[in-house]
Amino acid sequence: MAYRPLFTISGRLATRLEEIASLRSLVAAATVQVPWVPRLQLDARVRNTHSSTAIEGNPLTQEQVRALAAGRDVPAIADRSRQEVLNYLAGLRHIEQHSGKRRVVQRDVLRLHAIAARGVMDQGEAGRYRDIQVWVGGHRPPPPGRVPGLVADLLEWWNGPARDWPPVVSAAIVHYRFEEIHPFADGNGRVGRLLALWELYRRGFDSQHLFSVDEYYWQDRPRYYRELGAVADRRGDLTGWLEYCAEGVRVTLEQVRVRIERLNAAEARPRIVLRPRQEQLLTFLRDRGPMTPREIREVLGVSKQGALDIVKPLVAAGLVVRTGTRKSGRYSLA
Repeated sequence: MAYRPLFTISGRLATRLEEIASLRSLVAAATVQVPWVPRLQLDARVRNTHSSTAIEGNPLTQEQVRALAAGRDVPAIADRSRQEVLNYLAGLRHIEQHSGKRRVVQRDVLRLHAIAARGVMDQGEAGRYRDIQVWVGGHRPPPPGRVPGLVADLLEWWNGPARDWPPVVSAAIVHYRFEEIHPFADGNGRVGRLLALWELYRRGFDSQHLFSVDEYYWQDRPRYYRELGAVADRRGDLTGWLEYCAEGVRVTLEQVRVRIERLNAAEARPRIVLRPRQEQLLTFLRDRGPMTPREIREVLGVSKQGALDIVKPLVAAGLVVRTGTRKSGRYSLA
């Protein structure tokens, strides 16, 4: 039986969608002029990772998560806490790399769970649907035998009728329905939030991956769980949940806009128009972390002088910094 979500576009939801459209236009126009997109992307990745894992009880601070994202070790933390963060960072990179995917199928869901839950499962197996009955607070998810069919129904809706609705709406529906099915023995919260982000990426809503919506959920975690639970109290009506999620996107967009304005106001160094190789280098530094001059030459396929011509303007503009000695120095995002 095909999945058919129950909801209405209330006046409050319509207003939030209008506000979101306006804010999104402001952010898109601002980021065209900002050469710090990789910095904002890394910041969003750190904030999403910290928030989504913290919702599930991970004790790492945002600065500890930022250190792990930059490839630095964080001493005196539990291996499991470290692994949860590294897994979520990997999950975010995975959905970023597959943001152009038109159809999400069951093996994609299993693969994402395998990435997010590797080595941190309390029960069950990473990348495999549950074979046990579980309880989530007062919610009894469907029995394990129904899970593959229910996920297939959700994906059929996601790959088809979902496109008739704004991505903010479809992302929130995917998020809720996945948690309601609870396909895995553990790790459903993290994967459900990743899938919601994936929908925003697939639909081009957050094409530059600057938004950290999970931060909104984490800042008032009790309300997040109340809003999830309230859908059952409303006999499956998702309208209130959609209003809540839309408010989260609106708040997130406003935060991104403020961060961009602060960067603009604080940046007193010379502005530059990024050349393609410079954009490529900033992306490498964001994804790989600090790089030596030799590594930069190799990944860009340029000479020593060519690498200097690419890097020096970035350093002068304050986008990239060099640390270490003359012989062992490395370049990283400022």
